[in-house]
Amino acid sequence: MRTATTRQPVGFTLVEVLIAIGILSLVIASIYSTWTAILRASKSGQTAAAAVQRTRIVVRLLEDSLSSAQSFGANVGYYGFLAENGDEASLSFVARLSRSFPRSGRFGDLDVRRVTFAVQPGSGGGRNLVLRQTPLVMDPDEDETQHPIVLAKNVREFSMEFWDNRLNDWVDEWKQTNQLPRLITFTLRFADTAQPLSPVEEISRVVSIPSVTVQPVWQVPRMPGAGAIPPGGGTNQPGVLPPGTTPGIVRPGG
Repeated sequence: MRTATTRQPVGFTLVEVLIAIGILSLVIASIYSTWTAILRASKSGQTAAAAVQRTRIVVRLLEDSLSSAQSFGANVGYYGFLAENGDEASLSFVARLSRSFPRSGRFGDLDVRRVTFAVQPGSGGGRNLVLRQTPLVMDPDEDETQHPIVLAKNVREFSMEFWDNRLNDWVDEWKQTNQLPRLITFTLRFADTAQPLSPVEEISRVVSIPSVTVQPVWQVPRMPGAGAIPPGGGTNQPGVLPPGTTPGIVRPGG
């Protein structure tokens, strides 16, 4: 004789399903929070690395261009060394630049160019350090003027000091625009963002300019039998072109 048995229903109760869903939600939430933390850390690291790289590039460009500065007294109108401190500081001079200098491919064989580092307003309320270049004895290119290279963003300060041999001291204003200073100190202060309380990094460098202003009497060769050069270099004074020279076609190093 068989005894009838009652089968229990197979499956999960509503409480068990809710518990399983809750556990799964916690696991997904922990994975998502971990992933977002990794992304934030990666972005912060990339931002910091990019800022350090930009800083290195800016300092290297300033050092390389200053070390290649040139000046010729007979054509001082082309070779003026111009510097101005302040909120919109700028530094402009002529240098013989290497082929690895930014945008050199655009200018071909015109290695002697006027470079201008300047601070100007940028987007988001910050200020940018930009670079403009113009080949010597040529008019500034409109595209270069309107779209310079942005070297660094959120620049808080770009200041310079120059060694004055006459005073045997540092000065913050260079009035001898027809001469090259022997030493120049520049200070750059960068911020991570345009916010006032953003962390600021400061970098200072002292650069020795190895070249000096070539005097007119050194540029113009003497004719055989011309005799000694009179004191003061004769009639070829700084700012005056040599006899027979047409402005606008004088070559660097004349």
